Amino acid sequence: MKSPEITEPLLRTLLKEQHPDLADLEIRRAARGWDNELWRLGDDLALRMPRTERAPGLLRKEYRWLPAMAPGLPLPVPTPLRLGVPSTRFPEPWTVAAWVPGTPADRTPVSRSAQAAEALGDFLRTLHEPAPPGAPPHQGRGGPLRPLADDFPGRLADLSPEDTGIGTDDAHTLRALWDDAVAAPAWQGPPTWLHCDLHPANVVVADGALTGVLDFGELCAGDPATDLGAAWLLLPQGAAPRFFEAYGRADPAMIRRAKGWAAIQSLALIDVGRNGERGLPGGKVTWGHAGRATIQRLVGR
Repeated sequence: MKSPEITEPLLRTLLKEQHPDLADLEIRRAARGWDNELWRLGDDLALRMPRTERAPGLLRKEYRWLPAMAPGLPLPVPTPLRLGVPSTRFPEPWTVAAWVPGTPADRTPVSRSAQAAEALGDFLRTLHEPAPPGAPPHQGRGGPLRPLADDFPGRLADLSPEDTGIGTDDAHTLRALWDDAVAAPAWQGPPTWLHCDLHPANVVVADGALTGVLDFGELCAGDPATDLGAAWLLLPQGAAPRFFEAYGRADPAMIRRAKGWAAIQSLALIDVGRNGERGLPGGKVTWGHAGRATIQRLVGR
């Protein structure tokens, strides 16, 4: 059964049927994300409505795990508070979640470098606890880099200097950084909880400060270095040392792997940005800007 178009009348009807105490709150569209549409519900809540085939599974995962984790995290997150069940009106699950105010960092980058470095380091130090039995396993991202060793060079070669914002010498530097990350010793500790999708569209900013972390659909257990790539994906140039000081657990091998994860995620952001420049479905021009900024930080520009 194909999901119907998501509209304010449909959402109000779903709330009247399943969560009638919320049905009189104001409903307004907020954003169209990669997997879900986001609608504001009153001042403090949001409706997350799936729009891709994989989205229902991601929403169920968030609903299963995030409520227990959220109270201990030092930044606000969109905690799922209620679950909407599939019905004849809408055939997939959906959630009512806490609204996290702020502007996504792909549209308003972090400018308060020290605050953001310390806030992000504290957040990931808190999140990166050993995951319990039954935690969602990683699906490539979150695992070792070596299986991706041949993927990065090809993707980099497919991008022009205009796409990446760097010339030949810096491209060689980026390739050497990748090779060093792949060669770094693998994670030997227990799998830890990971956000696993920490790019600029998944954090929010207010007055230049990092104020919240969004979209835990990729939540899984794996190598913490995956998330530590956020030091270059999210933070201004020069903020990485302060971030790692706040995080307090990173050894040299972790930092090498983290740079690799930042590098390959930067290429993914640029690909999405190119699609946006061409007007293709799923394209987001702001992601391309974020990917190029990441590369500039990695090569020291």
